Amino acid sequence: FSVYLLKSIKNGKSYIGYTEKSPKERLEEHNNGSNNWTSENGPFILKYYETFICKEDALRREKFYKSGQGKKLKSIILKYF
Repeated sequence: FSVYLLKSIKNGKSYIGYTEKSPKERLEEHNNGSNNWTSENGPFILKYYETFICKEDALRREKFYKSGQGKKLKSIILKYF
């Protein structure tokens, strides 16, 4: 299980997601328009990902990155990675 961070080449927006697939495989799906938001804001590059043994931990981490403190960490990651 992975939590991944994408950055739009088109407009610089970021996307946080969770997947049971490899982050690179999920990136390809997003770049092929797998949902409305990513099809409108892509193409993307994979900036960062974390892997987890269990689904619950990955979902908790994804939720953290979407919180106030998590957004601060996300901006640091985007700046330096």
